[in-house]
Amino acid sequence: MSAPDVGVVIVAAGMGSRTGGTELKQFRWVAGKPMLLHSVQAFHARTDVAMVVCVLPRSHAADPPPWLFQCDVERLLVAVGGAERSDSVYAGLADLPDECTIAIVHDAARPLVDAGTIDRVIAVARAGTGAVAALPVIDTLKEVGENGVIVRTVERARLWRAQTPQAFPRDMLVRAYRDARAQRVAATDCAALCERLGLPVRVVTGSERAMKITTPEDFARADALAPVP
Repeated sequence: MSAPDVGVVIVAAGMGSRTGGTELKQFRWVAGKPMLLHSVQAFHARTDVAMVVCVLPRSHAADPPPWLFQCDVERLLVAVGGAERSDSVYAGLADLPDECTIAIVHDAARPLVDAGTIDRVIAVARAGTGAVAALPVIDTLKEVGENGVIVRTVERARLWRAQTPQAFPRDMLVRAYRDARAQRVAATDCAALCERLGLPVRVVTGSERAMKITTPEDFARADALAPVP
C-alpha cells in the first residue's frame, strides 16, 4: 500500500449566524454527533488521508471542544481561520504536511459526506485535474429583476449545483490561491479560483445527503437524511 498522500482542509471558521442560537453552528449536534465531528471522522476513516486540518474561528482555535480529540490526534491539526472563506482555506493549506500531494477542501456545514463521493473526487484529482462534487439542476430556473418580475427562464441543461468535497492536485490549488491573494480576488469555492486561471476542473456526482446546513430547519432535514446506524 502506498503512503498516505491526501491532505484535508475542513473549513469550520464561520460564525453561522443564520442558524440562530449562541453556539457555533459547526459545533451543534446533528444526526447524533457534533456537526464538525461527522466530517473529521469520515476523512480519518480513510487510509490514504495523511492529515486533516480543521480551520476554526480565532476565538476557538486555541481551545477546541474536547470531543474533537475523539479523533485520530496524530492526523489532526487545528488552524486559525481568517476574515473570509478564502483566507481560511489558505491557512489550512499552509498547515498540510509536505507528503500531501492531493488537497481536499470540505465545508463543515456539509456533515453527511459519503465515502463514495470522496472516492470520486480523489480519483479525478489523482488524474491531474480538479474535482467538484455536484448535482445537476433539476428545477426550472428563473432570473428575476429587482421588482420581482421574471426577466427570463435560464437554460438548466448544463447547470450543476456545486458541493464539497472538492479535490485538487495540491500544487494546482496552492497556485490558484496565491494568485487570488496577489490579485485580491475572493470566491465562494476553490474551483472558481482554479477556473479563473484556466486550470481544468471536472464535476463528479455528489449526493443529496451532502446538503449544506444553513437555517434552523436544515438540522431537521439532515437528521432525516442521515443513514441509519
